[in-house]
Amino acid sequence: MTKETEEVVLVQVAVVHAGVVEEEVVVVVVVVVVVVGVVVLILILVFVVVTVIVKILVVVVVVVVVVVVVVVVVVVVVVVVIVGVVLVVVVVIV
Repeated sequence: MTKETEEVVLVQVAVVHAGVVEEEVVVVVVVVVVVVGVVVLILILVFVVVTVIVKILVVVVVVVVVVVVVVVVVVVVVVVVIVGVVLVVVVVIV
């Protein structure tokens, strides 16, 4: 093998080796991009689910509070009416 042939072979080996390294880098980059994309999608889905659950909980809490307030008001009105009727009956009897 002459000196020039050896140089050509070495250059070819270097080019092939560089090509293999580039392919490995591309594969690693693609895998990283896919993993990051999947993680971002999972985070978005978790955020959406948590947001929906929080909205549902807020609606449930508001409904419960309204029902409790209405029940308390009705009980107070009934008690006031009963006390008033009893006082009127006592006054009329006495």
